[in-house]
Amino acid sequence: MPVSRSPVLITGCSTGIGRASADLLVKAGYTVYATARRVETLDALADAGAHVLPLDVTEEASMCAAVRAVEAEHGRVGTLLNNAGYGEYGPIEEADLASVRTMFETNVFGLARMIQLVLPGMRAAGGGLVVNIGSMGGRIAFPVGGYYHATKYAVEGITDSLRNEVRGFGVDVVLVEPGAIRTNFEATIDSSAVGDPDSPYAALVARVRQVNSGAYASRLLAAGPDAVARTILKAVEADHPRPRYLVTAAARAMVHTRRLGGDRVWDAIVGNQFR
Repeated sequence: MPVSRSPVLITGCSTGIGRASADLLVKAGYTVYATARRVETLDALADAGAHVLPLDVTEEASMCAAVRAVEAEHGRVGTLLNNAGYGEYGPIEEADLASVRTMFETNVFGLARMIQLVLPGMRAAGGGLVVNIGSMGGRIAFPVGGYYHATKYAVEGITDSLRNEVRGFGVDVVLVEPGAIRTNFEATIDSSAVGDPDSPYAALVARVRQVNSGAYASRLLAAGPDAVARTILKAVEADHPRPRYLVTAAARAMVHTRRLGGDRVWDAIVGNQFR
């Protein structure tokens, strides 16, 4: 196990990918700091051997305190896993921009600030790893998810730039891009995309909710959070991790179809699916 990869600080561990990743990394022998806004949601991880800390990635004092706590014990963060995030859905014309800004604070600016806070320690130690949880939705876009996709496109750009900025300091940067993962994410989509029944987009929103519900229920199209956790462990344990890891066969198929087919092919596929 590379010395510089431990301890691991993970954001957003109350459910889903964050919880599964923290549990797997503990079992693999890593020192793990699992965090969430409500630390009482982390009791099971504490029982499994993780250190638990409160952390809200929209609050500066909270982020600084969490990083300081890890550095006080270990000198630096060995691996930062930026997992905290959620989806705020709705048509571009009608979405509440205050809610969109809040989502950006979590998905983009919180992620970026956590990176800023851990990098000095990593540089001083001569190594480290930053793992950002993106999405296949940072490479492809579906209707009614535009603002969520925008946050994940932003994570793509931040990750690509960062990778080449910090390589000379021995810091590796990885982007994990899950497809449909069975967590509480699909419930967030449904609740945020309810919309106005009299809206001109009402039929489209209803169709998007129907398609998403079917995708997340499908064993062919969706996977559990353990699939992402296993990919993260692979990246943490690799001497030279890949820049990107697409998770699920369906995600790989869609991303490569978008890349190879171009705009017209992709628009035809999306148009047919959500018609």
